Amino acid sequence: MKLEGKVAAITGGTRGIGRGIADAFIAEGASVVINGRSEEKGQRALEEMGVGDRAIFVQGDVTETGVMDNLIEEAVKEYGKIDILVNNAGGAGDFAPVVELSDEGFDFAIKWNLYATFWGMRAALRQMIPQESGRIINISSVEGKHGKPGIAQYVSAKHAINGLTKSAAQEVGTMGITVNSICPGLIMTDIVNEQGAAAAEAMGLTFDEMVAQFSSESSIKRPNTVEEVAAMAVLLASDEASGITGALLSVDGGTAAY
Repeated sequence: MKLEGKVAAITGGTRGIGRGIADAFIAEGASVVINGRSEEKGQRALEEMGVGDRAIFVQGDVTETGVMDNLIEEAVKEYGKIDILVNNAGGAGDFAPVVELSDEGFDFAIKWNLYATFWGMRAALRQMIPQESGRIINISSVEGKHGKPGIAQYVSAKHAINGLTKSAAQEVGTMGITVNSICPGLIMTDIVNEQGAAAAEAMGLTFDEMVAQFSSESSIKRPNTVEEVAAMAVLLASDEASGITGALLSVDGGTAAY
């Protein structure tokens, strides 16, 4: 029960990595506030969790101004505080080489990934600084450490998130607050299965070829799992990780060079 009595807010928490982290936090004793765009998916997730008043859903599109402020406010309203924020929502959006990428496509990816993370961090820190404690975990990507063709807007946003993580960690390091990034490799979530063909095409590959390439680039020669990412999130959210901050922690099977 590493997170007993803690309150966590998780964006994109109805499925994929976000849902896996929510389940892991609940298993470790936390209460969770999950965010997502779909009310239907949110309510279904709560039913599947089956933990009563230890979980609530707050609907909202994180690319819209004010949604992250509302998420944190609802967490404090329901549970009296916010101990942990996981900025998980994000994605590539369009898949295209730089020469074909539209302003709108680039802007959307920056809002979905970088702005949502910034807005969430700012809202959470306004609560965490007065209480002199807190954990912020930003879900970045292995693409936040190197490049990949066809998803320059995503790569750019994830690199920026890692910089934001390091700067914020230095600002609040003496206040009992840690700020870290988790950088997953390829995770075979339902979202990857839905959008993977388009991503592979942008790389000039079939979906199976893309999975094989990502796997071959890692030391473990397979995709990582949601559970492996969630285990890292539990550690970073716990009191045991008080000395870890400003870190870009890979859960990528050894894909990244650093």
